[in-house]
Amino acid sequence: MRVQFVMIILIGLLTACSGNDTLPKPKAQLRLEYPIPTYQITDFDYFSFETSKLAKIERISDKKINLSYPTMRAKIYLTYNPVGKNLDTLLRDAEKFTLEHTVKADEIITRDFINDKNRVYGTMNLVTGNAASQIQFHATDSIRHFIDGSLYFYAEPNYDSIMPAVKYLQNDISHLLETLKWKHKK
Repeated sequence: MRVQFVMIILIGLLTACSGNDTLPKPKAQLRLEYPIPTYQITDFDYFSFETSKLAKIERISDKKINLSYPTMRAKIYLTYNPVGKNLDTLLRDAEKFTLEHTVKADEIITRDFINDKNRVYGTMNLVTGNAASQIQFHATDSIRHFIDGSLYFYAEPNYDSIMPAVKYLQNDISHLLETLKWKHKK
């Protein structure tokens, strides 16, 4: 009887360690994938640049343009201003707008753009955290032209959730600034 008992215990131990233990499944993570961007030249009254083919162009006026990304529920608002003796005011207003987001921002990272060939000098501000706008930017030739822009999502600001879309659109905005060319109307 003792041998039978030991055999039952050994068989039980061998089958219990078979590696088929039931484990809880890890929580699923949302994986957002976006297509590799392709760009097209977009021409406006005072400037041109390359935009993603994912963006829908909404021309509000000759000085206000929106780039809408319906699949991401995002929009880039662009405003053009001619430069006269108001460059300091335009730059100050653009920086002030960025600083208004410091209340909700964890960090604001500034990235400068300089393209001497096309006379484009600008700044892109990346706002991390649950701010209303994750990217603000502006560019000028310092003489005649100034544009500023902001990225907004039509969703509650939850940076962890929208971060992949922010990174994707950050590349689109960088490409916009890198390909920006001014038109000199006479």
